[in-house]
Amino acid sequence: PWRWRCTPRRGGSCCPPAGQVRAAFLRFFQERHGHRRLPSSPVRPRGDPRLLFVNAGMNQFKPIFLGTVHPRSELAQHRRVVNSQKCVRAGGKHNDLEDVGRDTYHHTFFEMLGNWSFGDYFKEEACSMAWELLTEVYEIPKDRLYVTYFGGDSSLGLSADEECRDVWLRLGVPVSHVLPFPLKDNFWEMGDTGPCGPCSEIHYDHVGGGRNAAALVNQGSPDVVEIWNLVFMQYSREVEGNLLPLPQHHVDTGMGLERLVTILQNKRSNYDTDLFTPILDAIHKGCGGPRYQGLVGDADVGRVNMAYRVVADHVRTLCVCITDGIYPGLSGAELVLRRILRRAVRFCSEVLHAPPGLLASLVPTVVEVLGDAYPELTKNADQIMDIINENEVAFLSSLERGRRIIERTVQQMEPSTNFPGDSYPSFCPAAEVAWSLYGNLGFPLDLIGLMLEEKGISLDSAAFNELALEDAKRKAGGPQAGQLDNRNTCLDVHSLAQLQNSSVPTTDDSPKYGYKLGQHGQYEFSPCQATVLMLYRDQSLQKEVGAGQRCGVILDRTNFYAEQGGQACDQGYMIRLGQQDILFPVESVHLCGGYVIHEVTAMETLRAGDQVQLFVDEAQRLACMTNHTATHLLNFALRHVLGDNTEQRGSHVTAERLRFDFDTKGPVTVEQLQQVEQVVQDVIKRNEVVHMAEVPLTLARRVQGLRAVDEGYPDPVRIVSLGVPVETVLTRDSEAAMQTSVELCCGTHLLQTGAMEDLAIISERQLVKGISRVIAVTGGQAKQAREVGQCLAMEVDSVSLRMKQRTTSIPEMQNLSKEVGQLTKVVANTAMPQWQRKELQTILKALQRTANTAIRKLEVQQAEEKAQSLLAKHCNQPIIIDTVATDSPSILMKVVNQLCDKSPGTSVLLLSPQVSGEVLCACQVSKNCLPAFSAADWAMAVCTQMEGKAGGSPVVAKGSGNAKGVQGALSTALQFAQSKL
Repeated sequence: PWRWRCTPRRGGSCCPPAGQVRAAFLRFFQERHGHRRLPSSPVRPRGDPRLLFVNAGMNQFKPIFLGTVHPRSELAQHRRVVNSQKCVRAGGKHNDLEDVGRDTYHHTFFEMLGNWSFGDYFKEEACSMAWELLTEVYEIPKDRLYVTYFGGDSSLGLSADEECRDVWLRLGVPVSHVLPFPLKDNFWEMGDTGPCGPCSEIHYDHVGGGRNAAALVNQGSPDVVEIWNLVFMQYSREVEGNLLPLPQHHVDTGMGLERLVTILQNKRSNYDTDLFTPILDAIHKGCGGPRYQGLVGDADVGRVNMAYRVVADHVRTLCVCITDGIYPGLSGAELVLRRILRRAVRFCSEVLHAPPGLLASLVPTVVEVLGDAYPELTKNADQIMDIINENEVAFLSSLERGRRIIERTVQQMEPSTNFPGDSYPSFCPAAEVAWSLYGNLGFPLDLIGLMLEEKGISLDSAAFNELALEDAKRKAGGPQAGQLDNRNTCLDVHSLAQLQNSSVPTTDDSPKYGYKLGQHGQYEFSPCQATVLMLYRDQSLQKEVGAGQRCGVILDRTNFYAEQGGQACDQGYMIRLGQQDILFPVESVHLCGGYVIHEVTAMETLRAGDQVQLFVDEAQRLACMTNHTATHLLNFALRHVLGDNTEQRGSHVTAERLRFDFDTKGPVTVEQLQQVEQVVQDVIKRNEVVHMAEVPLTLARRVQGLRAVDEGYPDPVRIVSLGVPVETVLTRDSEAAMQTSVELCCGTHLLQTGAMEDLAIISERQLVKGISRVIAVTGGQAKQAREVGQCLAMEVDSVSLRMKQRTTSIPEMQNLSKEVGQLTKVVANTAMPQWQRKELQTILKALQRTANTAIRKLEVQQAEEKAQSLLAKHCNQPIIIDTVATDSPSILMKVVNQLCDKSPGTSVLLLSPQVSGEVLCACQVSKNCLPAFSAADWAMAVCTQMEGKAGGSPVVAKGSGNAKGVQGALSTALQFAQSKL
C-alpha cells in the first residue's frame, strides 16, 4: 500500500507528478516504518527570535534536541516523525534571495521532506530506510547514487564515522561510491553551540551511463547533486568549543522535494518540473512575451528567462508567507518579504513588461499546485492577492522616486565609476544612497545595480557591505542587549539529562493556581513550602552556591508562575525555614524541560535539601491575572465585532498592561473600538465566573469556537472559559463556546470578571499590512486613562469655542494655532482611550486648518492695507524701495507681492526693522527686467550692506541683516536697481 502506482523509470513515458512523489515519501515512513505524520509548521518561527523564517524541517523539533520540551507536551511524546515542511531561505544566515533566477536550482521557498528519530532508531535504520525508499520505491538506479560519510577531524579528536560507512557497505553500496569528507562537508551543527553530529549525504549523478562520478561529489558540479542529508545528532557543542556526547541520539534527515522531483521527472532544472511549469505558463499568458526556454547566463538575452524564474519562485514564497501571517513590512522577516515582493514586481514590470497585477494573478495557480499539500493556502487566496496588489501599487509609485534620487546623486558626483554606498551630497534625505534605497525604500539590490549600470557606474560593494554589517550589529545589539544572562536560567541538554538520570522529579507547579476569593472579595494566595532539589550556575548543576552569587534554584514544587504563554513571570522572594530575616529575592522564573528555575541572588549559602517558604508578589500576580483574563475577553470582543476571521497573532501580558496582535483587513474604526470596549465592559458588569479545568488535549480540540494559537500545549491541557462551565463547552455539538471566550491557556486568571473593573484600549496601530496591535490597560489605569481623555476633550472644546469667535488679531490667532499644535502632541502621546484619541485628532486637524486659513486671510488683509499706503506714496514708480512696520516675514513678502500685482512692471524692495535689532528684507523684480535684474542678487547686495545674508530666485528673494546699516542698505538698494535698469 505504501508503493506508488506510477513507476518512474528513466526514459519511460510515465513521470510521477510532484504530489505523488511527496505522498509516497510520507506514506513510506508512516505506513511501512511506523512514523507519525505531522503537518508542516508555519514558516513564521515559533519561540525562536533568532530565526527570520523556518528554514529547515528540524526547526519545530529544536526543543526535543535541546531537551527543553515540556514532558507533558505533545512534542515530548514523539519518537518517529515524518513530514513535508514549508521552508524559506531569504535573509539571515541562509539567504538564497540574490541567487534566485540566476540558475535553475536556487529558491527562496522550498519543501523539505524529512524523517526524524528522537532517541529511537539511529544510523543503521536511517540509512536502510533511505536506501530502500530511493532504490525500491522511487526506483532510482543504484549506480547513479553516491553516499558520503564523516572522515574524522584530528583537531577535535574525532575519528572517522566508520559505523556509518559500514552500514552503507552492508546495504550493498559499492566501495567506490562510499566517500569520506571532512568537517565542513559532513558534520552538521545547529549553531555555534548545541546539538550536532556527523552526517551522511546521498548524491545523484544526472549523467550516469556507467561512469564513475565520485570525483565530482561535493565539487559544485551541476551534474552530481546532493539530494538527501542524514544527520546523526550524537554530540553537543559547548560554549568553550569542545564536544560532549549527547544523552540521547537523534536522527534528522532532509531531502528537498524540488530536487527529488527533478530527478524522478527526468529533468535537469527544478523549473522544468510540474511544481513550476503551471506557474511559468501562467506568467507567459499574463505578460504575452516570449515563452520560458530555461536559458541562463549570457544565453539569456535580456534576462527574460531569469525574470520567469524570479517571479515563479517569489510568488510561491509570497503565498506561503502571507498565509502563515508574515506580511510585507519594515523590519525582520516582514522587511525581507517586502524585498522579495518588490524584486518580483520589478522583474514583472521592467523585464517581462507585464501589466500591473500579473503577480497577484498567479496566486490561484500557486494554490492549485500546492493547495492539496497545504490546504491553508486555499482559504487565504483572496487575502494574498489583495496584499500583493496593494504592495505592488506602492512600489511602482516609489520606483520613480528612486530613479530621481540616483539621477540627482550621479549629477552631483565627482567623475568616478563607483557609486557611493557610504556617502553622498547633503541634499539627499539620507546619509547613504544605495543603503537608503535598499533598506528604506525596499529596492532589491540587483535593481539598484541595474539602475547604476544604465549610468555606466558600478556599486561600491565594499562600502555597501560595511553598512550592511553595521546595521546587522546594531540590530543584534537591540532587543537582546537588555536581556539577562541566561546561563543560570536555561538548562543545557547535559544538565537536563543529568537531572533525569538522577531521577530528580520535574517541578510540581500546580500551587501557582492555589488562590481563592476571601470573605470580603479579596484574593487569598495559598502559602507554599518547598525543598531545594538542585542549584544551577554557569551552565552546571551544583549542590551549593555561596553568598552573593546569582543562580537558578530548582524546587520540588512552586507557586511561582514561570514565563510562558505570553504572561510575564512572577516575582517575589523565598526564605529558608528557621531564618525568617534572610530573604532570597526571586528576580525571574523560567520553565525548562518541566523544571521551574527561580533566578535568585543568594544572600547566604544556599544548598540542595534546604527547606524554603515561597512568597509571590501578590500585587504583581493579581495585576497579571487581571490583564490575562482581560486579554481573553479582548480576543472574544474583537472577534465579536470584527468577525470570526479575526485570528490572534500574538499577545503579551504584564502587570502594567496587555498587548494583543491580530489579523485585520484595515485600521480599526472609532466605532469598532467603542464597540469592543463595550462588549468587554458588559462582561465585567455581569461579573461572570471564570471556569478553569484540565482536560485531555484531544477532547479540548473538539470544542467548537475554541481559540488556540500556534503553540505546543501540554496533555492534559487547561481550558479557560468565561461564564460557561467547562463541562458545558465540552458537550458534543455544544455551541456555548461560540458565545463566550473559551481558550486553551496555562496562565493564571481572575476567578470572576468583576475584579477587572474596566478596560481601555489606549493604542491601536497596524504593525504591517494585515496585522494590527492593540495595547490596553485595566482597573485603575483604565479609569485614569478615561479621566485624562475627558480632560483633554474639554481642552479641545475650549480651543474650538475660542476659534469660532473669529478674532481679528494675528497674534491671538497664532497663539491659538500654537495651542492646537501643543494639544495635538499631548493627545498623540498620552495614555487615553484610542477611540477618543482618534476623535480628538480629527477635530484638532480641522482646527489647525481653520487657524492656518484665518491667519493667512488676516495677513493678506494687513498686507493689502500696507500695500495701498505704499502705492499712494510711490505712485507709478518703476522702483519702490521703502521700510514697512511688521514683525511677520510672511506679511512683508505678501506686501511685496501685492505691490507688484497692483503695479505691473514695478520692482519692489522693502525692509522691516525689528525690536530685536534685526532687519527683514523682501524683494520682487518685474519679469520685464529679467535677466539683467535679479532679485536674488538685489537682496544679497542689500543684506551684505547690513552684515546679513539672503537667498532666493531671480524673481523673488528674502534675507535679513543688522539694523545699524538700514540707511546704507536703502541707498545700496536704489543704486543697485538703477545700475540694472
